Amino acid sequence: QVQLVESGGGLVQPGGSLRLSCAASGSIPSGNPMGWYRQAPGKQRELVARIFSGGSTNYADFVKGRFTLSRDNAKNTVYLQMNSLKPEDTAVYYCNLRVIFSATDYWGQGTQVTVSS
Repeated sequence: QVQLVESGGGLVQPGGSLRLSCAASGSIPSGNPMGWYRQAPGKQRELVARIFSGGSTNYADFVKGRFTLSRDNAKNTVYLQMNSLKPEDTAVYYCNLRVIFSATDYWGQGTQVTVSS
């Protein structure tokens, strides 16, 4: 089994920054992408950013230039640095590990990010 534990959410003013962390534990299959999704009230869950085992990343257009995703393979941890936050970034952020071979998604419990003055 794989467990994903998130931390780092909270309340921040517009223009501020937060850093989310996601630590994976358990029987972690190597070589699979990890990333973050988010879900705002009344909306579908959407991809924010994803990082592959080789370090390449892809970002949703709405976060390009503001968010940076990094990965520490030794710690099985990914970090999402979020800068220049906007009220529309308010959502529950979920960590994701996708096992490509079995088409299996693992999810964290979610962490609330609220951007408000």
